[in-house]
Amino acid sequence: MNSQIHDVTQRIIERSQKTRAAYLDKINTARRQGPHRGALSCGNLAHGFAACNSSDKSDLRSMTKANIAIVSAYNDMLSAHQPYEHYPQIVKDAVQAVGSVAQFAGGVPAMCDGVTQGNPGMDLSLMSRDVIAMSTAVALSHNMFDGALMMGICDKIVPGLLLGALSFGHLPTVFVPAGPMPSGLPNKEKARVRQAYAEGKVGREELLEAESQSYHSAGTCTFYGTANSNQLVVEMMGLHLPGSSFVNPGTPLRDALTRAAAVQATRLTDLGDNYTPIGQIVDAKAVVNGLVALLATGGSTNHTMHLVAVARAAGYIVNWDDFSELSNATPLLTRIYPNGSADINHFTAAGGMSLLFKTLLDAGLLHNDVKTICGDGLDRYTKEPMLRDGELVWQDGPKASLDTDVLATVDKPFKPDGGLSVLEGNLGRAVMKTSALRAPECHIKAPAVVFEDQFELDEAFKSGALNKDCIVVVRFQGPAAIGMPELHRLTPPLGVLQDRGYKVALVTDGRMSGASGKVPAAIHVTPEALKGGLLAKVENGDMIEINTRTGALTLHVDDAELAQRAAKNSDIALHQIGMGREMFAGMRSTLTGAEQGACSLFVGQEQ
Repeated sequence: MNSQIHDVTQRIIERSQKTRAAYLDKINTARRQGPHRGALSCGNLAHGFAACNSSDKSDLRSMTKANIAIVSAYNDMLSAHQPYEHYPQIVKDAVQAVGSVAQFAGGVPAMCDGVTQGNPGMDLSLMSRDVIAMSTAVALSHNMFDGALMMGICDKIVPGLLLGALSFGHLPTVFVPAGPMPSGLPNKEKARVRQAYAEGKVGREELLEAESQSYHSAGTCTFYGTANSNQLVVEMMGLHLPGSSFVNPGTPLRDALTRAAAVQATRLTDLGDNYTPIGQIVDAKAVVNGLVALLATGGSTNHTMHLVAVARAAGYIVNWDDFSELSNATPLLTRIYPNGSADINHFTAAGGMSLLFKTLLDAGLLHNDVKTICGDGLDRYTKEPMLRDGELVWQDGPKASLDTDVLATVDKPFKPDGGLSVLEGNLGRAVMKTSALRAPECHIKAPAVVFEDQFELDEAFKSGALNKDCIVVVRFQGPAAIGMPELHRLTPPLGVLQDRGYKVALVTDGRMSGASGKVPAAIHVTPEALKGGLLAKVENGDMIEINTRTGALTLHVDDAELAQRAAKNSDIALHQIGMGREMFAGMRSTLTGAEQGACSLFVGQEQ
């Protein structure tokens, strides 16, 4: 085992002794108390299976058959989630065939950042994660279930489902993916058209046509943003069937994997001798495995919040220093857009998850002494699924990369580290994704150009006011201010400035999309401007320095002058009313800082 990864894991375990012990006590108590079908009154139980067919009613009355909860984020506006429309019946049939029952326990909301990007609805995006977690808890609260299946893929949805499932950590839980859409317009070409549109070189029709050729069918978007990062991390944590993350929807193999996932959930319940609850699977080693895989593949920076919150839901305290040290120990092994030109289907063709598992295991970069939904250890995950005479089987995966431009080796990685830097200075703490930058390190010192709202940048860009070396500051975008929307719409104009030869970077207490990375961006700055962060005192022309080699994020203004400055107050009320945002005032007020997961679910609990 890599000594640095081992040490980080031990440090997480030691600092989390009290919180993990409290979590295990909670789920052990829940195990002893439930499920309560046998203790429900006749009226309660009758309500619980009133709509079931006679066979399922009989099975649920007997108390000897497993009842598997289906929790789904289906809607047919999200291309990634549209395939879930037919999954419940597939699952019910598969579970019934092995003598158990599956009930659709509840649906959770599922919004698409791709639709809301740059619009008012994006202000609800991050907070939707906690709503999904609570919705999952409501779905499972009937206490009718022996296990659960979670159906979700995209940005806040899988983290929300994980948070909710871990609150019912005594239940065995299997995550069921739906797979990416086939490859469309290459991501590099899509990015070129977006940038040309930002420069006014092409019109809206050309842009819409390029976007439509890229996002063209059912399935997950094929770039390596948060959605596909979710799938990779969940499989690395042992919550997917091996090799199931990136099988295209609507294929016989995809349906076979869905049926197999349903059957596997019935094998893990407390009714048999293979009881494996999710709260035992998601331990410190599983969390670190997920982090290592994220860093080895240049995954989404959103997980610097999501995985912190997920770990906390399982009783572990993880911080950005852990991310930084793991990044230093983990070589960058993939080039998937935006960290290259390939998409997730190309990654699968190059060797995919089975080879990634094998590579990381062989190098001692993963903990192999873990539990998964398939048993102990990760060796099963070095195999890949296939259909043989109509039967689902797993065979040994490739022993070497089939395309070293997409999936590299530990001996010859694309970069020696995972490409995530933690920055710290008088401006606070921030993270920067460096894996997609043109140079391996970033050092820029330039005057600040300050915006209180992301939409102000467009006018400045169009007027030419940004045609210079500068560090763009976009503040009052944090969790407590407006819910921390993604600022991916800033990427094309900043990319244009970069291509014009200017040294540019972004500093913000907001988020960038999981698909971002070309422009140096110190994001998730904490404390945020609204909560006393020094960002609120930055003025146009102030010199700011970003240095990923030293980890510095510095505002070069004398302390005496800063003491005399009044913190800027932003009119954020415009971002708190309309499009339902006024209903989230209470949640915004309880969201923790970015490094604590930007989460509202653990208020009042010991950290």
